Amino acid sequence: MMGRTASRRGFLSRIACGTAGLLVLKNSRSAFGAPANEKINVALIGVGGRGIWFVDTIPRMENVVAVCDVNDRKIAETYARWADLAKRFAVSEHPWERSAAPEFKRLAERKVKTFSDFRRMIEEMHKEIDAVIVSTPDHTHAVASAAAIKAGKHVFCEKPLTRTVQESHALRELARQHKVATSMGNQGTASGQFRRALELIRDGTIGEIKEVHVWNSGGGVDKKEPPQGSPPVPEGLNWDLWLGPAAFRPYHPEWMLRHNWREFGTCQLGNWASHTANLAFMALKIYELWQSDPAKSAKPPLRIEAKSSGINRLSFPRWELVRWHIPARAEFPPITFTWYNGAAPGIEEIKTSLENEPGYDKEKWNPDFAGALLVGSKGKIHTTGHNATFRLLPEDKFQDVERNDPKTVDRSHGHEMDWFLACRGGNPAWANFDYAVPLNEFLMLGNVATQFEGTLEYDPIAGKIGNNKEADEALRREYRAGWSL
Repeated sequence: MMGRTASRRGFLSRIACGTAGLLVLKNSRSAFGAPANEKINVALIGVGGRGIWFVDTIPRMENVVAVCDVNDRKIAETYARWADLAKRFAVSEHPWERSAAPEFKRLAERKVKTFSDFRRMIEEMHKEIDAVIVSTPDHTHAVASAAAIKAGKHVFCEKPLTRTVQESHALRELARQHKVATSMGNQGTASGQFRRALELIRDGTIGEIKEVHVWNSGGGVDKKEPPQGSPPVPEGLNWDLWLGPAAFRPYHPEWMLRHNWREFGTCQLGNWASHTANLAFMALKIYELWQSDPAKSAKPPLRIEAKSSGINRLSFPRWELVRWHIPARAEFPPITFTWYNGAAPGIEEIKTSLENEPGYDKEKWNPDFAGALLVGSKGKIHTTGHNATFRLLPEDKFQDVERNDPKTVDRSHGHEMDWFLACRGGNPAWANFDYAVPLNEFLMLGNVATQFEGTLEYDPIAGKIGNNKEADEALRREYRAGWSL
């Protein structure tokens, strides 16, 4: 076994040096690639909740070699799920499902190695793992991703990338230093319509854009005090590992509802705006504010202001309105970018205007839950919550505009597959950390702004708020002993 592992690692290393006949593309950010005819060894960190998606899909693509979760029951459910998929797929009418059945059967019967602590998994299986997928609660995204990157593993991290701005900054630098392939899980990026909409925005189809509006109806729960009492820890749950870098406290099931608490979650700015703000952030090149240019003078700061149902530093407000004032960058003029969460002022007027557009189809374009609206001088683009589909407004003006597939930018092979191609030495995934970090920092600044009055001035290059010391301190968090980036 050791001989095969050493041989595999040597083979992987040679890919980075350009071994002939294998998939090695220019602009690779990978420390090593995997040969096109050999599967990538993947470890899954977090297999409950959102992690179920990867339990179902990754075995159809690559080789799962390890599973990690702080809850033994989630691991048991994973094996039961694989057994069920093997049985159902074996008699499926779809050839691709029948072809996947043997792999699910192998996983269910042979049972790959399992761990409760990702640090131990990475240490013990260092030579057997090529890449990891992180789908834990928000507060452990950064520490899990950082541990894997430091070990030279490619990383796919579910959204939101991190809970704090400082954690995002650190992950980007680590990924650059170790030259691994990375991606964040905002899957709408892979949509053909997402990429076509990006082209239409950049080629001026709807004119000059100066306003962006993004919304979600979820709101926050506005908890006023922490959970009371200390019920027994459920069998199979390692509560200490679930807390991870957060300060220890007695178990209570309410803590695990992470989007209720700032210490563990990011509410809808992380949970949904990672999808819904993605198109505008990318198409309008807002990420360029995070790119330094020694030949030019310092860039003006990004200014952020917020209104809410009330400042709450324990939990999240019932409603919030966050507005970013974005300076000019690349070929684009200054814009305002506004986020509405819950019953924020102004959102109903936007929804009503969209519903009153001629040809409105409620089944397809209902704006009640989530959406984005980019307002240009010649028209508008309205997207659904994942940015995966869009319409041009007014519709009669843009009837002849093709909107299903991109014409000039690359088509996606699928969001996860784009990352796997990058792991093999191909071009970086569109949601790689050089892009995903600015997007996540941008959104997490909104969560900082809702805790302070007045306008905050943020320097994206330095990663600092210059006009409010307390708000600047809120960009980072303290880790308890034994945890670090």
